[in-house]
Amino acid sequence: MCIGLFKKENFEIVTNPKEAEIIVINTCGFIQSAKEEAINTILEMAEYKENGNCRYLIVMGCLVQRYKKDLEKSIPEVDLFLSIDEYDTMWEKIADLLNIKKSVNTLDYMNRIVSTGDTTAYLKIAEGCSNRCTYCAIPYIRGPYISRKMEDVLEEAEKLAKSGIKEIIVIAQDTTKYGIDLYGESKLAELLEKLCKIEGFKWIRFLYAYPESITDGLIEVVKKNDKICKYFDIPLQHFSDSVLKRMNRHSNSESIEKLINKIRKEIPEVILRTTMMVGFPGETEEDFFELYEFVNRAKFEKMGAFKYSKEEGTPAFKIKEHIHPKTKEARLNKLMKLEQKIAEIKLEEKIGNTYNSLVEGISSDGKYYIARSYMDIPDEDGVIFIKNTKKIKVGSFVDCKITGVREYDLIAEL
Repeated sequence: MCIGLFKKENFEIVTNPKEAEIIVINTCGFIQSAKEEAINTILEMAEYKENGNCRYLIVMGCLVQRYKKDLEKSIPEVDLFLSIDEYDTMWEKIADLLNIKKSVNTLDYMNRIVSTGDTTAYLKIAEGCSNRCTYCAIPYIRGPYISRKMEDVLEEAEKLAKSGIKEIIVIAQDTTKYGIDLYGESKLAELLEKLCKIEGFKWIRFLYAYPESITDGLIEVVKKNDKICKYFDIPLQHFSDSVLKRMNRHSNSESIEKLINKIRKEIPEVILRTTMMVGFPGETEEDFFELYEFVNRAKFEKMGAFKYSKEEGTPAFKIKEHIHPKTKEARLNKLMKLEQKIAEIKLEEKIGNTYNSLVEGISSDGKYYIARSYMDIPDEDGVIFIKNTKKIKVGSFVDCKITGVREYDLIAEL
């Protein structure tokens, strides 16, 4: 949206930082690794003020919301830090920095620039979160869950479709809570059905579906609509009831297992993705064993995992039973080693199958086209390497037959 304001003011938008005179960095402040990545990116981009064309460096987002004063002291190379609370006056502050005339620009979704290519776009349906998981700082950074009006979401989706977008990815901190604050009940299933009616979209996805809010109605909508990718991203975090309770999660081991079995029964071709956390305060060997055995049974096609990190201001920060860093590392490695084996078996099962896939580029050696099927989300999952035997237009959909596996990726031919 910030980039959209620059475009509205007739600035040229570039993606190569070497060319940019103004560099804008949007940050995350959720967990320690994300904070470290954000700091490293800021320092890396600051180098372009010394060795590139950059004259101004602007940093915004969650990290700034949490640590603005500290960042201003420790990274003087940054010309402007914008916290989330300042977004309403964003352009006024940027105009002051650049010493240009202030306009009456307002920040809105319709003015945003799609930075994910000509084919795929993300569609945000809500801001904030009200789940209050004890380890998570997002409610304190972004505020409570606030849904966008459905008509506004659909208007933006129509605009994206008319611009040529073929894949729409619906996102929020928790997509399954969409509409509860506005309409008194979840409206995600209804929204997805309405998105399916928009001409131009070939794929519709939704991410971050919390398990306690996945209804039979939502599963049915995914099952019956061809445009909706048979892909559920369900951040479970854990399986042990004692850990889930301390996390203030609103599901338990029984409901989680029933949900996974139901989705697989109703949609046999479904791809299930989840995220797990190890080393939450008080996690015992028995708790971890429960998690490990569940992952072994559930056999998720995609799974990420991370170590618990202490976040200031969260209830879990005050818990004294913290796990030793080496124990957390060992548990993470053991869990991901298991998932790697599961993922490899799942991928090998795809050999011989044909999938309609979106071509997104060409490998550096020119031997393969790089594509994705319904089974993969951008930047997180694997890709399909299609042997370059005839000319294919990037951005088109093609049918390809899987012939092999390369780690988390697939090899295919037309």
